[in-house]
Amino acid sequence: MAKMDRRIAKTQEALKNAVIKLMSEKNFDEITIQDIADQADLNRGTIYLHYQDKYDLLDKLIESYMNELSEMDEWACKLDWSNGLVPFFEYFEKNYLFFSTMLASKGAPSFRSRLQSYVMEGFKGEIDRESGKNVDLSEDVMLQYASTAYVGIIEWWIRNEMPYPPQIMAKQVGTLLERSL
Repeated sequence: MAKMDRRIAKTQEALKNAVIKLMSEKNFDEITIQDIADQADLNRGTIYLHYQDKYDLLDKLIESYMNELSEMDEWACKLDWSNGLVPFFEYFEKNYLFFSTMLASKGAPSFRSRLQSYVMEGFKGEIDRESGKNVDLSEDVMLQYASTAYVGIIEWWIRNEMPYPPQIMAKQVGTLLERSL
């Protein structure tokens, strides 16, 4: 059984890398299942064993990254903003090719909104109602504002080839989010 699981994991990793590489070179609409198969050095039939079509493959690919981000939420929320954001910026850095491709690609416009929805969910419990600084602000406006800013700064950082290390980004963005939430 374990041998089979390892083979599937290896196949999925190859497909993931193939899609990201192809999307960094051309528009997703122009990419065929055959292109993906060739790039991953797999048979087209193998792809169809795992995915309905290239859109399903892209969707599952995005989902796998969103799930990894979600797994980090649990313990990141126990830290203050600046420290809590470090693992996220490290994750964006480690997966630079994926995030730069998804945020730049015309083939994955839903990616940005999925990332923003995920961020907005995460920020929900973080609004400071104690200090009185947010007393006249409505929650949906605050969440929209903070999540748009956060996704925008990630996008800027990645598009500019990460001009600051993750720790610096986490500290600065954490300070800004703390001010607004």
